[in-house]
Amino acid sequence: MEGKSPQGEERGSYAVEEFARELEAASANRQIGTSLWFENDHVRVFEISLEPGERGPFHVHDATYFWTVVAPGRGLQRFVDGTLVVHDYALGETKYLENSPDDPLVHDLENAGDSTLRFVTVELKH
Repeated sequence: MEGKSPQGEERGSYAVEEFARELEAASANRQIGTSLWFENDHVRVFEISLEPGERGPFHVHDATYFWTVVAPGRGLQRFVDGTLVVHDYALGETKYLENSPDDPLVHDLENAGDSTLRFVTVELKH
């Protein structure tokens, strides 16, 4: 790791070429969770549940969404620019992010802890 952010996150980098094939497909991967709980014309509700060492593939967020931690733990996210962040997620921690097809977020998520890491994510459809 290269250092810590003001929020206490560990920051570093990774070899993008190791994920080249997955990154090429990521802009079409809108499966943002491990299971889709609900979908209608307005929202999609996903669960993300990762066991220790388990990783969800690179995917795209091209709509506004929010997530809430329902089982805390340590997560590692990689981004398309070769950076990575390790964050300790707290129970109830929630984040709201505004993304669009013109300003998408592409990343993966790996459980870097020793317990199940779970989120509920709600994507808003426009």
